[in-house]
Amino acid sequence: MVETIQGDVLHVIPPDELDEHELAPELQELAESRYVLVLRKGGHPSILDLVWAFIRRSPIEAVTVVSDQSAEEDDEVTLTVEETDITGVYVTADSRGDA
Repeated sequence: MVETIQGDVLHVIPPDELDEHELAPELQELAESRYVLVLRKGGHPSILDLVWAFIRRSPIEAVTVVSDQSAEEDDEVTLTVEETDITGVYVTADSRGDA
């Protein structure tokens, strides 16, 4: 199912550094020669959002996206993605055909 995710980029792993990180074998295989982006889903939360999440004991969700396009940490991105079989991991819709 295709969906749109907006989020802040927390971390970027470029293709040439994939072997330097301890990625799950399934994610390593999916990423192959693409970027792995870790996003704070929903964008940058306000102080009120952070306090509300703390009070509700509901953490702000982080997701992993495998993409052909790079991004910089702290960028806010909007991506069209598809879910994978790995929980919390998405692949950009334009790169799904390569996977």
